[in-house]
Amino acid sequence: MKTKIIKADQLKQAAQLIRQGELVAFPTETVYGLGADATNEEAVKKVYQAKGRPSDNPLIVHVNSINMVEKYVGELNTDSRKLIEKFWPGSLTLIFKIKPNALSKTVTGGLDTAAFRFPKNQLTLDLIQLAEKPLVGPSANTSGKPSPTSPEHVYHDLNDKIAGILDDGSTKVGVESTVLDMSVDTPTILRPGAVTKRDLEEVLGKEVNDEFHHVGISETPKAPGMKYKHYAPNAQVYIVKPEDNWDDVIKWIKNNYQKPVGIMAFDQDIANFKWPENVMLKSLGSDVNSASRLLFKLLRDFDSQPEFEIIFTQGVVSKDLGEAYMNRLNKSAGKMYFDQL
Repeated sequence: MKTKIIKADQLKQAAQLIRQGELVAFPTETVYGLGADATNEEAVKKVYQAKGRPSDNPLIVHVNSINMVEKYVGELNTDSRKLIEKFWPGSLTLIFKIKPNALSKTVTGGLDTAAFRFPKNQLTLDLIQLAEKPLVGPSANTSGKPSPTSPEHVYHDLNDKIAGILDDGSTKVGVESTVLDMSVDTPTILRPGAVTKRDLEEVLGKEVNDEFHHVGISETPKAPGMKYKHYAPNAQVYIVKPEDNWDDVIKWIKNNYQKPVGIMAFDQDIANFKWPENVMLKSLGSDVNSASRLLFKLLRDFDSQPEFEIIFTQGVVSKDLGEAYMNRLNKSAGKMYFDQL
């Protein structure tokens, strides 16, 4: 099929495609999601096929009201309502136990829980309203590749595989939502994001567990990104730690590598060092906020240039938003660091 770019004034077309069981990528404040009617099992199966995604990797259900969540979960407890009041719409996904058979196992990965998010993007909220259905929405990319932060990224990966892309320009946050498991005794972060442990604890007035673990080969993950390789470009990424000196990276390149090299660094480092001629510089901006927004975009930029086989990328202190940034960067790099060379 030919993938159609759908503009805001064509929103009814997108809703009609969803009701017909087709796939439409939609914008959120974090990344673009690959949308299908969460209540249509055949449509949900198409999501896995289009992405090449393992079928035991559960999908996040996107909603536009608390009532839509309670239809599948039942009445929400006080802690859940506190979080929803503070962070929805926004970059927080909440996992709840669901009513028996409330959602297809294709959505839940066969678990008795499901993940829900109320995205902060009016165009997508209007799409859900017009379609009158919740939408599953994994990142709208080929499974394992950097997440898409623009409609062009989606088109690159999924052209001819999905019916449409709802175009709302580039996303604002750039890393996926925080995933918080509310189905366990102590709320547990399964994926860090822009909503931090400190943010959550301030609202709940109690400790939140962030000791999330990597899921074993025989386990079904409760949330995306816990088990399989993610966010990886074709080139090998090496992380440059905050305490590392870019001069040492430059010396290594001059002594060991003559092919083109990618560098993703902060503005001040780009300006303050004398870079070899075989280096292509891409700016992560001035701080972790801009770095988080630009990370996937810049990795994809290098992916479009196959001559780059090595990318050195700035690491940050793993705290607050830095934890989310380093979570994605570590997965992109396979936890490979410059000091390992």
